Amino acid sequence: MKNITTIGRILFAVPFALFGINHFIMMDYYLGMLTSFIPLGPYTIILTGIMLIAASISIISKKYVKFSTLLLAALLFIFIVTIHIPQLISNDDKTIIVFALLKDISLLGGSLIIAGIYSDEEADKTKIN
Repeated sequence: MKNITTIGRILFAVPFALFGINHFIMMDYYLGMLTSFIPLGPYTIILTGIMLIAASISIISKKYVKFSTLLLAALLFIFIVTIHIPQLISNDDKTIIVFALLKDISLLGGSLIIAGIYSDEEADKTKIN
C-alpha cells in the first residue's frame, strides 16, 4: 500500500513543478491572465512559479509536506478567487474556464488531503516517541 501512496504523491507533485517552469517559459500568457488588482505583474508570476516548484520538490522529497501543501492549497484558492471567478464573470465562452476552475478545485482538495495525511503521520510519530 505504501508504494501506491508514494506513486500518488509523486504523480500529484510533478505537474506542479511543470506548472512552475511554465510560469517562466510562458510569462506573457500569464501576464494576460492577471487581473488589475494583482500587484507587481511579472514578479507575481515569477514568485508563483518558484512557489509551485518548491511545493513540488517538498512533496516529492517528503520535507515540510504539511506546510507546503497548505501553502499550495492557499495558492490554488487565490487562483480560483482572483483568476478563474473573474474570468467566469467576464467571458462569454465559459467552457474552458469552468474546466480550469474545476481542475484547481480538485487540486486544492488533493493538497488538503495530503496535508491532512502528513499531519496525522506527524501526530502518530510524536505518540510513538
